[in-house]
Amino acid sequence: MGCVRVVPCLDVNNGRVVKGVGFQNLKEKGDPLLFARMYEAQGADELVFLDVGATVESRKMTLKVLEEVSSEIFIPLTAGGGIASEEDMRSVLRAGADKVSLCSAALRDPELIRRGAAVFGSQCIVISIDARRVGERWHACTHGGQRDTGIDAIDWGKRCRELGAGEILLNSIDRDGTQAGYDLELIRAMSEAVDIPVIASGGAGTREQLLEGVTRGKADAVLLASLLHDGKLTVKMIKDFFRKKGVDVPC
Repeated sequence: MGCVRVVPCLDVNNGRVVKGVGFQNLKEKGDPLLFARMYEAQGADELVFLDVGATVESRKMTLKVLEEVSSEIFIPLTAGGGIASEEDMRSVLRAGADKVSLCSAALRDPELIRRGAAVFGSQCIVISIDARRVGERWHACTHGGQRDTGIDAIDWGKRCRELGAGEILLNSIDRDGTQAGYDLELIRAMSEAVDIPVIASGGAGTREQLLEGVTRGKADAVLLASLLHDGKLTVKMIKDFFRKKGVDVPC
């Protein structure tokens, strides 16, 4: 196990941070700038910025808010939502992001991954996989989890790796916002299937559950939203706990 990153996530809609359960019933949480500053001060290793309404509303990402956030922080920033072309990627990177996150557009046009990696480098291309459990498998979904593609999520992760993706952001739709714990089976299956970093997302409610995502799920990073937004934990508390349990985290 390498160095495990702790990554806060800002789901942004109409310029405000929002959070729901199972990608539904979004409630406003506050100002993205304030959250970004706070998480950097707490020791976050990276930040993920997702314009959650962009794909659902068939629009481009709101770059103004992204620019404001990127100008305030110095940690790596991944941005996603409504990115559907190399030009979109270029705009997002110009607005201050270090990496782009693709989800629905990559499923629609897998070659977009290859083209993006060729132009910007694999390290820039993060594939966000919104996975919903269907029987003994998981399906990759699009449009904020609303549309089931029927594509096996683990197979899709492998394909993304072959096409040049540098990282996978793995979201469990079933666990999202529940704070009932990660879908460890899903995380482990993906982590064992690909040789690129997997970020676990969806369901963490305690430090112990975060630790399980890393030890049992074999994730390379943990993504958090509700837990941090509601002040139940801080990034520092999580990192201190990980260190105490023998998990290596960046300083």
